[in-house]
Amino acid sequence: MIKSSLSYALPSKKPKKVWNSRFSWSDIPIYLCFIVFALITIYPFWYVLVGSFNTGSDYLKGGIFIWPREFTFANFEYVLLDLRLYKAFGVTIARTILTTSLSTVFTAMIAYSMSIHGTPGRRIAYWINIFTMFFGGGLIPYFLLLVNLGFYNSFFVYVIPGMYSVFNMLIFSNFFSGISKDYRESALIDGASEFTIIFRIYFPLSKAVFATVALWTAVGCWNSYYDTMLYTSDASLWTLQYYLMTIVKQLNLPPEIMGGRTFGDEISAQTVSNAAIIISSVIILCFYPLISKTFRKGQMMGAIK
Repeated sequence: MIKSSLSYALPSKKPKKVWNSRFSWSDIPIYLCFIVFALITIYPFWYVLVGSFNTGSDYLKGGIFIWPREFTFANFEYVLLDLRLYKAFGVTIARTILTTSLSTVFTAMIAYSMSIHGTPGRRIAYWINIFTMFFGGGLIPYFLLLVNLGFYNSFFVYVIPGMYSVFNMLIFSNFFSGISKDYRESALIDGASEFTIIFRIYFPLSKAVFATVALWTAVGCWNSYYDTMLYTSDASLWTLQYYLMTIVKQLNLPPEIMGGRTFGDEISAQTVSNAAIIISSVIILCFYPLISKTFRKGQMMGAIK
């Protein structure tokens, strides 16, 4: 009797999930469409990867689509053996980490104030922010402003101008508006300051949107080269993308300008460009799976709101 009563008291094991065995012939076109869409999405990256492992002279003949015809590592050796690459890597990594951290926190703090209806001047500040999304002073006034602020040829030209984004502020603000006001009111009754409410309540509840905005900002910083081209003239401040663009341009120059220097038949501007794309993409491709779950959650929440 005791044994039987215990058997009823113990929780039963969860049944294993069984794969849905129902299949309809009408599902085949749907599967085929998804397969074709996946191949269309993946193939451009595969095409670049194939070109990066092929010799330059053979690649120019065309007809290389699935597999390298003349396999070589010369394109990657040309890029990886240049010490300037590692300096550019360091600048880009430092810029990405610092700008992403500061921009995410600073923008979220402003978004918090914009999401509170009792904030003084909230409506005026909101429309000023919206105005800056559609109208700007132009490139030359912006360049002169950075020069007068002392940011030209400075590492901070990568950090300070990118600390705030109106678009990201709207994403944060919409998400914060969906958080129950009871949390804030209870914290104020207990004597908590606004900074305590932000960092102890709102930020922990917003991990998904933080991951989403941080990924957008990090990818933008990683792929940026335009600000390096305009606001720096020091080679020690080159970012990765600008360095890769520079070496590809060098390969397109005639030998007379390069002092008679030739690079042989193993590499070309196109194959080195393919290798540069692979090198610049590999870190982002390795980093994305670490936050993909949180990123998808943030996208779903943003779509629902």
